[in-house]
Amino acid sequence: MFDTLLIANRGEIARRINRTAQAMGIRTVAVYSEADAQALHVQECDLAVCLGAPEAAKSYLNIDAIVKAALATGAQAVHPGYGFLSENAAFAKACAEAGLIFVGPDEHAIRVMGSKSEAKACVQQAGVPLIPGYFGDDQSVATLQAEADKMGYPLMIKAVAGGGGKGIRTVHEASGFVAALESCQREAKNAFADPTVMLEKLIVNPRHVEVQVFADQHGNVVHLFERDCSAQRRHQKVIEEAPAFGLTDAQRKSLGDTAVQVARSVNYRGAGTVEFLMDASGAFYFMEMNTRLQVEHPVTEMVTGFDLVSWQLKIAAGEPLPVQQADIRLTGHAFEARLYAENPDNGFLPAIGKVALWRGPDHASEFAVPTSMNQVAVRMDGAMRSGLAISPYYDPMVGKLIVWGATRDKALNALQDQLLKLRCVGVRNNIAWLHTLSTHPDFARGGYDTGLIDRMEAARTRAVEPDQSIGLAALCALGRWAKGVCEQQGVGVTDPLRLRDGFASAAPLLRTDVFSEAGKSESSWPVRSHCRRQGARVQVIGALGPAGKATSFDHAFELPQEPVLTGEVLRIVAISPEMGEIELIWNADLLHVFGRDHSALLLWHNPAHIRVDQGDAGHGVNAPMPGKVFAVLAKPGDTVKKGQPLIGLEAMKMEHMLLAPADAVVKAVPFGLGQQVNEGVALVLFEE
Repeated sequence: MFDTLLIANRGEIARRINRTAQAMGIRTVAVYSEADAQALHVQECDLAVCLGAPEAAKSYLNIDAIVKAALATGAQAVHPGYGFLSENAAFAKACAEAGLIFVGPDEHAIRVMGSKSEAKACVQQAGVPLIPGYFGDDQSVATLQAEADKMGYPLMIKAVAGGGGKGIRTVHEASGFVAALESCQREAKNAFADPTVMLEKLIVNPRHVEVQVFADQHGNVVHLFERDCSAQRRHQKVIEEAPAFGLTDAQRKSLGDTAVQVARSVNYRGAGTVEFLMDASGAFYFMEMNTRLQVEHPVTEMVTGFDLVSWQLKIAAGEPLPVQQADIRLTGHAFEARLYAENPDNGFLPAIGKVALWRGPDHASEFAVPTSMNQVAVRMDGAMRSGLAISPYYDPMVGKLIVWGATRDKALNALQDQLLKLRCVGVRNNIAWLHTLSTHPDFARGGYDTGLIDRMEAARTRAVEPDQSIGLAALCALGRWAKGVCEQQGVGVTDPLRLRDGFASAAPLLRTDVFSEAGKSESSWPVRSHCRRQGARVQVIGALGPAGKATSFDHAFELPQEPVLTGEVLRIVAISPEMGEIELIWNADLLHVFGRDHSALLLWHNPAHIRVDQGDAGHGVNAPMPGKVFAVLAKPGDTVKKGQPLIGLEAMKMEHMLLAPADAVVKAVPFGLGQQVNEGVALVLFEE
């Protein structure tokens, strides 16, 4: 076994690899960009080397810099994690040429399986079932259009070097093919430095089922059963589970045997995942093989009890597989939920900024395996803590919540319960949305398909009901805090009860404020709060919105403990006889509300910040995040219709097309192709 390992990655996967390596007595070397100087993986490894600037191309994708760091620190092996260079054949080759052990398959297997077209050609010779498609070398628009027309629609355009949900476009009719092709090629070139694509017939509403395989250098290959990854948005997995629901023993065996066959077809070594699409009849088709450890590997660890990273390291050191196929058994059920900094109410666009408060689940460990069939196991794989920032340079995933139970129902209940206990304040995130998904009837039943989230989103009502916006009690808690913490400690935090600008107040602790659902200014609620010695009374006067429906009710709250000011956030616990305990967290003008079975994010209409043009969509289009302009489809003088594409922004390795919010005439387009822009800047201005 080697004694020093360089981890060529960042974030939670770097921490995950480090935990196992250090437990095995291996010295670890972290690499990082200038943006990650304070990251947890840098602090936890034995050594750390800065690779360069924040851009991935200058740091985590810089092969020469990583190889030099490994040699300079005395590392004998390099673990690539997932993403970045993990499936880069040139990186594996560079490591081998430098005398370094690459923890993964060899250059040949990575190259073949990293190309979707080569992979399909390879496994087809092995008799593995394939989806009909075009995998040829001719990449001319004319040839691709002709092949698409011959195949018929709907179909998918896929980057042959793709992964992580990037470089995929669905086309439903011939008229939209060329635009989708150009967009897919552009995204593939930016994300993978390879614009080559393939075409594949679209199987409508399939299940996405994958099999974990392992192979050593001695000819042994095993599978560790399957995972269901059908819960996806934008072709990106968000909740995975193991084992897949509803499979027969025969289907499970057939999937496992086929995955082993795929691994043998390229003389595979190390950890890999063979992905299949399964139609309504139960027939399955090879989709691709990921030549690395998957993001969702923890659910397999939970149901088998094995540490897959330790397997990777032992196999890379030349040791045989620690078990035979007959020794691998399934126990219980596990779920993994991916926590992203993104806005589910705005097309899941990535979010950036500082996390003012981060709190993981109760009693979670960093590597949990079941100890009793009567209990649940909870695990948190992440690299986040309060005060760290979400960078615009990398993937917006902030962590993974993993749970295990003796049955699927017990594991699902644990997932739902633990999602309600997570706190990520300061950056928009998908935690509440994940809870909504986990409680959806179709998800709860199991056996759902890849179209579930699209259907759920189409039917989802996003408006917060005023009687569920229980955090309005925070006004009274702030009043108590104003008399306590603020005065006694001299804390300079804005207290809405002390502001008088624009307010009419009958008494110091009796006032009216206005709240709306964050990002949804069309529905707002005036709220009258009256603070008392032991609690408060909050009255919602009426809902002001398009429906014009007035709602009026009263809630009384008790405050069992003093409000607590931590950093930039104020935490308040209130108790209502009707709703039980409620946790309220103020961060700037946002109020995060956490009840026993739901959560909400409310915006306080701070009179000091309100402008007459706030929320007016008629002024133009602003950048929802930092990024680079990749397409400009409008020019001054153009008349545009609501919903018309105007400008394209590339951020976090993905393309986002921004649409006209209203019918208008374009006045100016301040930025051109290739220019970097900051969040909030005007990209398109309209005539008044």
